[in-house]
Amino acid sequence: METDGVYEFESVAAAREAYTAAGPAAQVVVKETAKSMAFDSQEYAERVTGEVIETARDALFASLLTTIHGSRETFEEWCDDHPDYEVDLIGGANVASVVWHPVWFADTVVAASYQNEPDAAAATVRRRAFGREYRQQLESV
Repeated sequence: METDGVYEFESVAAAREAYTAAGPAAQVVVKETAKSMAFDSQEYAERVTGEVIETARDALFASLLTTIHGSRETFEEWCDDHPDYEVDLIGGANVASVVWHPVWFADTVVAASYQNEPDAAAATVRRRAFGREYRQQLESV
């Protein structure tokens, strides 16, 4: 079993705090990216909107969610240890590896099975967890 990432929240308040903190970082990333693309001040003002920065913050936050990689058996054991959790699993039932992210405050685990692409599967789990579990909790931030 292997764990990767930074964020694993036990409460909505903790997730909101991290999401708020990601805002300035996202703004810097967008600004530096625009600079490397040689945007002049007019193009920057036209193209770098609040929506662009919000999208960067969402992507940054989601990309830092902790994921756990393990065998199907290990994942099933995790689920057995957390019987009250709703399982949101995508992918093939006969695939040997699973990556998952527990959303502790929602009693949900978001997971994906994979054969050869662990990074892609982890990215899918992070985006899915953000879109299905975190986004609605963070909209008011």
